[in-house]
Amino acid sequence: MRLIFTTNAILVVYTKVNEDLEEIGRTEVILNSLEPLWVTRTIINYRFAVVQPLTFRIYDIAKKHLNTPVKMLCWGDQYFLGEAICSLSEVLTRPNRSLKLNLRNDYGAPLHSTLTVHAQENVSSRMAVEMTFHCLNLYNKGTDSKSDPFLRISRLSESPTAIPLCETEVVDNSLKPVWRPMALTSQQYGSKDTPLLVECLDFDANGNHRIIGTLHTTVSELETLYKSKAGADLYSHKGQRKKGKLFLDNFQEKVKYTFLDYISYGFELKFMVAIDFTANNGNPGSQWSWHYIDPSGSLNLYQQAIQGVGKVLRSYGNGSKIQALGFGASIQGHHLSRCFNLVSEELTGVAEAFAAYESTLKLVSLAGPTMFGPVINKAAEIVSHSVENGSKTYSVLLIITAGEFTDKQETVDSTVRASELPLSIIIVGIGDADFTGMKMLEAGYGKRLESSTGHVASRNIVQFARMKKNGGQKVLQGLLDKLPGQLVEYISCPRLVDCHTLDKLGLAIGKTERCFAANHLGVFGSKLL
Repeated sequence: MRLIFTTNAILVVYTKVNEDLEEIGRTEVILNSLEPLWVTRTIINYRFAVVQPLTFRIYDIAKKHLNTPVKMLCWGDQYFLGEAICSLSEVLTRPNRSLKLNLRNDYGAPLHSTLTVHAQENVSSRMAVEMTFHCLNLYNKGTDSKSDPFLRISRLSESPTAIPLCETEVVDNSLKPVWRPMALTSQQYGSKDTPLLVECLDFDANGNHRIIGTLHTTVSELETLYKSKAGADLYSHKGQRKKGKLFLDNFQEKVKYTFLDYISYGFELKFMVAIDFTANNGNPGSQWSWHYIDPSGSLNLYQQAIQGVGKVLRSYGNGSKIQALGFGASIQGHHLSRCFNLVSEELTGVAEAFAAYESTLKLVSLAGPTMFGPVINKAAEIVSHSVENGSKTYSVLLIITAGEFTDKQETVDSTVRASELPLSIIIVGIGDADFTGMKMLEAGYGKRLESSTGHVASRNIVQFARMKKNGGQKVLQGLLDKLPGQLVEYISCPRLVDCHTLDKLGLAIGKTERCFAANHLGVFGSKLL
């Protein structure tokens, strides 16, 4: 047995890569202390859509190695004091972004020592430039009408392809468009002298947008353009002819509130899932069915989607429960249900969601048609009650389907109404069906859905992707990556969330801020007994 009176402690940080631990940082050595407070920070590239497990190991450096540079130390030569494990989201969801962890020994037994982990957002990642553009005398690309212009800003690099950073909305039928403000974060443009490409394009619903004119510039030059109050010439793609003038009406640098600011202020994410029980899935007893439950434990695509989205969202929900819905089934052989609860109570985790899903397959008959409207209306009703009760939650509805929706107008109307609520909708298509109509729900290019009564959606809340047997996790991550921005957009919209509501929720922050979360820094302290 070793009695520790004092230590020369160092902390090593690991993350998991393909189930193996990979070192991502190590601190300085704190001499002769049982309560070391390390200053060296570990930089971690934060990803919302991925659960990022972290392992912290503390070693006592032997006296003969105290003069060895920290980077050259070998852990097999040092005395292991203990380790702690958590995910990055566990730290970030704490009000002060500090988490106290109990250390355990190399056999997994708990020790009487603790480690406190603190996460701090990189200030540079919070800086952004907000700009408002307008154009005059644009060249007309239209035939029957004027052009439908929008702007795209891209970053130029050594590769031949420019990297798109942001786009404005589309202004219909105009040669002198004025666009809404757009934000460009420092993460996106890097340096103020980074070469940028501003393109003015004529929108085409088929995606074949035609270039009206281009401008090669930098953030620094755009700032100069704003101060001069002059316009910059847009040139043809080959740079030979002038195609109009671009003006900057506003250029403002500001610190943006991020998704993680709202999460640390107490906002939580709530997971809702709606499962397709229509006949499009095939007989569940057949191994060719999308609902086939493999006795070996291999997950079908429905289970993979529930697990992939659920494990991420629940890490930001402080243990919030899961609402599980179904649609398109014939219940007890005669009653067709457009939308129903899989169980009467909310579920406490993904394992319970799996159990409810499997038991429902045994109780219902697969029928149809595929209708999203009732499901979205049900989710909106649940979210509305949550808002009325003052809950600080943002809900995410995952719809998993094997077929195209048939209630087009009801789905559009329900989505437009839902855009007023703290709700996002992720649709995952399974199988070989024609999912062309899903793209309409996504909108994009500044276009927004319009209901049968003429109401326009407050924001775009739908994301769709097809999921196949291979590469499903990347598909889900791509969908989840957009959620932080949608939450920020909801909270920062004055029409949806007023000052009184923010104060009521304890969010003493600005209303017009928009951006995305970025890098984080870890600062660590420990108490060794």
